Amino acid sequence: MVEETYAPGASVSLVARRHGVNPNQLFSWRRLAAEGAYTAAAAGEEVVPASEHRALQHQIRELHRLLGKKTLEAEILKETLQQIEPKKRLLLRGPLLPPDGSR
Repeated sequence: MVEETYAPGASVSLVARRHGVNPNQLFSWRRLAAEGAYTAAAAGEEVVPASEHRALQHQIRELHRLLGKKTLEAEILKETLQQIEPKKRLLLRGPLLPPDGSR
């Protein structure tokens, strides 16, 4: 119906009357089509409310933030372990005996 309203010589009121729809509803559909809702529906994509879309975007940003924080923590721990490792090896070797073998 929306496409019919764009045909040469057609009017929204005429198309609405022909299909038994309120012209205001057809104007709303034209507005939604101009905003891209018609494209999403034609592509077979799921249409979700804008509020749900915003909530999911917020959740993704929060997960990215947490991932960055955990990555930084892992890097700090890795560097700490690299600094401790040489000292740990020295401790595991035990005390060094003097070269003459005496205690």
